[in-house]
Amino acid sequence: MLRLHLPPNFAAAVVRNAVPLRVELDLSVPPAPVLLPVLALLQRWCGTPTPPTFIQLNRAQLRELATAAGTQAIFVENGQLTWWKHEDLLRPVEPPPASTATSQAAGPASRRPEAPRGRGFTPVVVDGSEHFLAISLPSREHPQYEDMLALLKENGFALEPSNRKWWLRDRHKTLNFLASHLGELRERFGAELTPNFEKNTARVRPAEITADVGSTGGGFSVGLGVRAGDTDPATLRSAIASNRGYVETGGKVFLLDTRKLERLAIAQRALAGDPAAPVAPQRTVTVSPARVAEVQEILAELSPNFQPPDAWRERSAALRNLTALEPAPVPGELDALLRPYQRLGVAWLWHLQRHTLGGILADEMGLGKTIQALALLSAAQAADPRAGAALVVCPASLLENWRREAARFAPGLRVFVHHAEQRLASADEFTAHDLIITSYGTLTRDQARFTAVEFACVIADEAQHIKNRRSQNAAALRALTARARFLLTGTPVENSLDDLRSLFEFLLPGYITRVPAGLRGDERAWYDERLRAQTAPYILRRTKRSVAPELPDKIEQVVWCELPPAQAALYRETQETSERELFDLEAAGASEAKLKFAALTQLLRLRQICCDPRLVRPGDVDGGAPAEPGSVPSAKLDAFRELLEEAVDDGHRVLVFSQFTSLLALLRAELDAQAMPYCYLDGSMPARARQAEVDRFQRDADVPLFLLSLKAGGTGLNLTGADTVVIYDPWWNPAAEAQATDRAHRIGQKRTVTSYKLIASGTVEEKVLALQAEKRALLADVFEASDAAAARLSLADLKGLLARR
Repeated sequence: MLRLHLPPNFAAAVVRNAVPLRVELDLSVPPAPVLLPVLALLQRWCGTPTPPTFIQLNRAQLRELATAAGTQAIFVENGQLTWWKHEDLLRPVEPPPASTATSQAAGPASRRPEAPRGRGFTPVVVDGSEHFLAISLPSREHPQYEDMLALLKENGFALEPSNRKWWLRDRHKTLNFLASHLGELRERFGAELTPNFEKNTARVRPAEITADVGSTGGGFSVGLGVRAGDTDPATLRSAIASNRGYVETGGKVFLLDTRKLERLAIAQRALAGDPAAPVAPQRTVTVSPARVAEVQEILAELSPNFQPPDAWRERSAALRNLTALEPAPVPGELDALLRPYQRLGVAWLWHLQRHTLGGILADEMGLGKTIQALALLSAAQAADPRAGAALVVCPASLLENWRREAARFAPGLRVFVHHAEQRLASADEFTAHDLIITSYGTLTRDQARFTAVEFACVIADEAQHIKNRRSQNAAALRALTARARFLLTGTPVENSLDDLRSLFEFLLPGYITRVPAGLRGDERAWYDERLRAQTAPYILRRTKRSVAPELPDKIEQVVWCELPPAQAALYRETQETSERELFDLEAAGASEAKLKFAALTQLLRLRQICCDPRLVRPGDVDGGAPAEPGSVPSAKLDAFRELLEEAVDDGHRVLVFSQFTSLLALLRAELDAQAMPYCYLDGSMPARARQAEVDRFQRDADVPLFLLSLKAGGTGLNLTGADTVVIYDPWWNPAAEAQATDRAHRIGQKRTVTSYKLIASGTVEEKVLALQAEKRALLADVFEASDAAAARLSLADLKGLLARR
């Protein structure tokens, strides 16, 4: 088994022409024949029968290695096993400028020349000693002739016409030139060093960049510096400060490679969190456990052969290489439901929790962040039933969804929804449960109760609710005490760095390097780059495209919406009115047909209340502002806003279906208020107008939303421009809903389509969902509400749907 792990900073490493690979090789079984060419290359470059754990390659070697690997999946990139995807690297590229085109010369592999030696080209030849240099240029046809000539002229070389060599006759200048450019001569220009030169410079050698790690109380000490024999720090500091490229000690000359010193300075500044810190012969910094993964990246760039101690390796390896994660002890029934990428996500969360850290699970919407979070909580409870309660904080519109999903996937957890009238009062009451679910608003109001409890972990869903660090939501979350903290979001959190800082103030307090006040432009850019590097190990994001082989063509999810008190009261009032009306009609001796008609009318009203109370009370308005006196909020509208924000922020395009054109009109007003572009289609539009809207949506990717009536938009349309479908109100026939989803999932659709069905819990909609498969014929009659249908329905059937239980 052979795995070659590409570094997270892969693109930058390619530019530097120095790409460190971590080699994972298991020779307990004979390697497959197709891998033998790859192993032969690694053995040749390393000069050993077995490759080391780390190896550094240049672009030419990468091209050769990728060609030998062919279609074999031996590369690990971002934790995913894959084949070689970077075809652009297989083509020869122009060499980068001298300031960035060098490697660290950390082993035989890094000395292989990158420059081609085509037919008729003569190489660069370097002769001389530590006192002078005599360099022969390649032929003028050589692609790097001009660059080499410019380099010599810039450094004071003079042409001697008699032998056509470029000479530098000054010991100080010679040693400085070798310190700055010897590696470049070998790697970029493919220079040959004469035996005479190697003999005359036998006592000249490069200074070493050192990286040392030691354990301290609860953390680590990391030392980075320069070693030049037994040269004392003061002499090294003086040479570095004066830009002298060498020091002499013990009869030897040590070259201070300018490019290595630049990389050392970058690393020391990153460790110290100070962009102005001068490079020092030795700098030691105390590193918290949270910084281990970040600092490991710094050390890997500086010294690819760095071998950390076991304690360090245990903390950093899993975050840098997801395939090294220890599986979480998820109960068997739940584990069997997880897809491979979800199992990996749970292992990542489990690793962070065990090390009292935190992270952001930022999988694209539809990939199952909730089930991964519940699997983590189930694993934690299985590993230690006395660990304490976990807390989930989410928007109020998602409370019921979390409760339902917990009951479905983690029935072994003792769950309590702390909201509205049902609220815990003391720490003892909190710890009597395994999982507490609450809303951001309730957390803010009951902050004193929550801060009195130490939670095993806190999971905040929909991270955008704490992006503003000055908000009450963010402050209430930061005030909590928890051994591990997590955020769930479906949008790329890296897009706004200020938001990212706010999120990490909750996740890992004190971890992010603080930005001094008043910085702007280039001064702030350094801190922004550090922020990206510091946060990268603690953000896990998978897109549907990246895990496509593990996904079905369609993903269907139910979003449970609990009616808020006012909406629930209206629903109950309507139910009671319906029962009284039917009772009075029966008492008055009304015909069965009249009773059925009345029941169907009341069912329609209940379904409309589930969607939005304004459908039965036109005077009620809820446009997203605080509710006015007399208005009734809508649970579905709140859930729809959350879903739509996440979808649009993540670049998805959405089809929204409803049976009620009056509801679509309300959604149009909502979108108009947000100035969000959308397309619209219902049965009242002529065929030409409908097709014009379809064409517009398919053509204009800047339109993220299409509102459609279920009957008019459910058949005959091809809307593959969308990858997300929202069924706002359930239809009697699952096939009809499937047809709506198939508007997006048609021939030509290359993405997985996710369908969300909004269901008001504890209502007639829930009964419809349960009965869809059992009594399809009955429901067809209910929803068609025709005279013929009424004739086929029994009064008992209708009363069952209207019943409060």
